[in-house]
Amino acid sequence: MDMRIEALVLGVTEVDRAKAFYEQIGFNCDVDHQMSDEFRVVQFTPPGSDASIIFGTGLGGSVPGAVEGLYLCVDDVEEALTKLRQRGIEVNGPFHFGPEGQTPGLDPQRQKYGSFANFSDPDGNGWLVQEVDRRQS
Repeated sequence: MDMRIEALVLGVTEVDRAKAFYEQIGFNCDVDHQMSDEFRVVQFTPPGSDASIIFGTGLGGSVPGAVEGLYLCVDDVEEALTKLRQRGIEVNGPFHFGPEGQTPGLDPQRQKYGSFANFSDPDGNGWLVQEVDRRQS
């Protein structure tokens, strides 16, 4: 039986501010549906991804800024950093993990899963950009 992650709910304080941020990054807005002042759902999907993020009002249980470790996998972390910075996103990196822990710079051997960057949305939800040129089967 196949199972797929469809969406993750993020807590945000201001829906329109979060929407502008994810548009700025380059995510695709799939849905912005407001049924009332108490209920609005916004869904964004990163280009090339099958999984989405959802935020809004009246979704319940989502604390603004509480999500850490959201992974964006990219073919080239340097290219992703350049594009995010060109879009005005404050990004940390690149970095890798060596014998002394987190170390500035790309993984010296450019191993799959070895080079990273990170950033947060305006509410503090944390994203990790990881270089993965292709998923292992």
